[in-house]
Amino acid sequence: MRRRRWKHVLIGAFAGAAVLADAGAAAAQAAAATEQLAISTPPAGSAAWVEDHSYGHDLPDPATTAPAAAAAFFDRLAPAELDRLVEAYPLVVGNFDGAPLAVRYRANRIALAEERDRARARAADHTLAPEQRALAVSRANDVQSLLAPGRQILAFDPRGRGLLSEVWGDLGSADRVAVLVPGSDADLGHFDQAVEPLRSPAGMARALYQEEHRQSPGTRTAVVAWTGYVTPSGLGPDAVTSRLADIGAPRLRRLLAGLKETTRPEAPPALFCHSYGSVVCGTAAPDIPRAAASPADTTGITDLVVFGSPGMGVEGTSELGDGVHVWATRNESDWIGNVPYLEVGGLGHGADPTSLDFGSERISSARSAGHNGYFATGTDSLHNFAAVALGAYQDVVRPAPEA
Repeated sequence: MRRRRWKHVLIGAFAGAAVLADAGAAAAQAAAATEQLAISTPPAGSAAWVEDHSYGHDLPDPATTAPAAAAAFFDRLAPAELDRLVEAYPLVVGNFDGAPLAVRYRANRIALAEERDRARARAADHTLAPEQRALAVSRANDVQSLLAPGRQILAFDPRGRGLLSEVWGDLGSADRVAVLVPGSDADLGHFDQAVEPLRSPAGMARALYQEEHRQSPGTRTAVVAWTGYVTPSGLGPDAVTSRLADIGAPRLRRLLAGLKETTRPEAPPALFCHSYGSVVCGTAAPDIPRAAASPADTTGITDLVVFGSPGMGVEGTSELGDGVHVWATRNESDWIGNVPYLEVGGLGHGADPTSLDFGSERISSARSAGHNGYFATGTDSLHNFAAVALGAYQDVVRPAPEA
């Protein structure tokens, strides 16, 4: 009984600190927060895919096939056979790390169109409650926007709140690749917001891609906005435990292993981990070198940038392994700085990555404001993110010395 009471006190301390710092909006989020059902299994259609023997050979199990083996399988397929698989199993193909990028984009357009049509049918079904129909209208609109010409959807899974990943740039030929790992409230419905776009994964990724081009127009770059795990909703218990990060980290490692098979091998992708996304990155960090590095990798080190972080689940970089280089920043007005940096009984995410003794390389985020302002034009943080993504480490701006 005493342990349960202590757990409730800690949850209140973590959520309460954030609420006090972010005032009414965060309070409303905290009140509405619910525990999320994590997704760890392959997408719909996977069971039928495994049982389908009409191709004259077994199809690789999406649950157990490594991206390298998946890449080899898709490479062996004749064009007609590949077309048939894409049409029959768009969700499976579109989410199969290691499959060719163009094939995944094509499969996901089919899966998105099917989801849009399902949502429109529900919206028109007058046997459903009005609120259910309204949610269906919202889902149909969200999906329709992703079908606009030129959008490159790397992964799409309609289960739950919706998982989604999108690419900016030519990922297959890029010399430098960046992967954005977002935090709480990132899902299909909040992936690409017209109002306050820098609160959304798509808005952040666009800003980074454009800043990279501004700094180095001749460098071929690509940015992936990866909402490939179920994120916490609001500031409830999920935000102060590692449960969702523990399930999301293997999915991040699998993404990186898939990119290793389908992108240029000169350098592993740089990771940009916002808020709770830094917990996911910290959990995945010890296995990132094995997932991301290729024999032709000339660096051996993955850049891992954390910003607006509640902690990475560790007390210092020494616990993350020697295959990642951690960069960290937090602006002075970010409410996350008021959350306790500790871990007690499974609550909290450890030490502050921007503290002097954490072991990270601290970078400036001057002129950024709040928890979602790091990608705003003219900020040190956006400049630094692009410099790290480009490998132009000499251009990174450090914070002013402390008085």
